[in-house]
Order: sequence, then structure tokens, then C-alpha cells
Amino acid sequence: MLALPDARISQILKSVMMSMFFASLLLLITPSAWPQHDMDNMPGINMSVPTLPEDPAQAAKRLADKQESEFNHHIAGLLVIFAGIFILGESHLAKRWPVVRYAWPMCFFAAGLFVLVYSDTEIWPFGPQTPWYAITHNAEDLQHKIFSIILLALAYVEFQRVRGRLKWPWIAWFFPIVGAAGATLLLFHVHSGNMQAPHAMETMEHIQRQHRWFASVGLGVALANGLAETRLKWQKFFSKAWPALLIVLGLLLARYTE
Repeated sequence: MLALPDARISQILKSVMMSMFFASLLLLITPSAWPQHDMDNMPGINMSVPTLPEDPAQAAKRLADKQESEFNHHIAGLLVIFAGIFILGESHLAKRWPVVRYAWPMCFFAAGLFVLVYSDTEIWPFGPQTPWYAITHNAEDLQHKIFSIILLALAYVEFQRVRGRLKWPWIAWFFPIVGAAGATLLLFHVHSGNMQAPHAMETMEHIQRQHRWFASVGLGVALANGLAETRLKWQKFFSKAWPALLIVLGLLLARYTE
């Protein structure tokens, strides 16, 4: 458990974390009120150009990309749901099966490995592009790999904490800091797509709205985790709140559509 040497600094940190947590809940309640992107002013997009009908090959490619993206989000969501369930049930299950303590970090590891390998099938070994070319020429591919590294890093640190190998007091802040960074990155997630496709504007706004939900819930997870590691009156509440929010995040991912 985190023990800060200076009581005043500890109190300030508690106040900041609680303020940010409740701010994230406010964003969670009102994600539709967030600023909207002006598609007309985005580089390379001219909505005054009439939409041309797609040829069969373009339509088939767009459908395949849509199905792949939804599948990736759904698998990641299921793994996040399992992680939250294992955390909530750990105190009971670990008494009979001690190995359960390692289950939720392994869920994060599986999700990170899945996103790393399968998130962009145009990259080797599924497609012709090299990983280096993809991440240096496609911002969406780069962000997917960053998300995978965040998941793998969280999995590694939490796995080692369960093993008792990482005992530095500051290591308890790794999850909330890195998790909050990942949630914030979701607000700037690039999603490539054909803006001349039918209903492109509505589709893009739908995708952005869902990512704002992911970001607000993810931020709540990170901040509640930090508060669960801090000695304060509501510590037990936050120790249950962050895995519960993790399950909510998983459900949102599992219901993702484009």
C-alpha cells in the first residue's frame, strides 16, 4: 500500500486524485457534450464534393475493414471484462486457487499481445507492410501499437507486483499514471476511413463518440485505481470501483460498432 512520507503532500495528492476522479465521472455522464470535430475543416476532407457510388471492390474492402475493427474491439473488451471479474472475485477465489491472483494481469497481457499482433492485418505477418513502414506512415497503426505497449507494460508491472518483485512505494502510481495517459490518447485516436463512402460523416461521428466513452471510463478506471492505493476514508470503495469501471469499459468495447 502506498505510504507517502509527508502527510501534507499525501493529503494534496488525495484531493487531486478525488477531484480528477469525480471530474471523469462528470465526463462519463455527459460525453455527448464534448467538443465536436468540424469535418469540413479537417485536412484532406471536402464535404462539398458529391459522394460517388462505391464500386463492389471498395464496398467489400470497407466491409472487411469494418468487421475486422469491430472484432478487435470485441476481443479486447472480453479480456478487459474478465480482468475486472477476476479482480472483484480475487479475495474469494484466491483462497482456494492462489493462482487466480495472476489472472487479471494475464488478461491484460493477452489483450496487449492481441492488439500488437492482430490490430492491423496489413502489417506482416498477415499483410505485405513491414511494422516499421506501417508505424511511420499510418498514425492509426502507430496508435494501436502504443495501446498494445501500454497494456503489456501494465500487465508486466502488475504481474511482478503480485509476485512481490516490485516493492518500491512509487510503483503503485504506475497503473493510474500510464492508464490515464492511455485514456487521454483515446481522445486523439485516428480512425482512417473513406470519407466518400455512404454515411461517412455519421459513421465517423459514431466512432468518435464511442471513443469519448472509452476515454472517460478509462480515466475513471485509472484514477479509481490510484485512490484504491492511497490511504483514505473511501479506500475500500475505490478498490471495488476501479474493477467495476473496468468491466464497464470492457462492455463498451464489446459492444463497439462502426
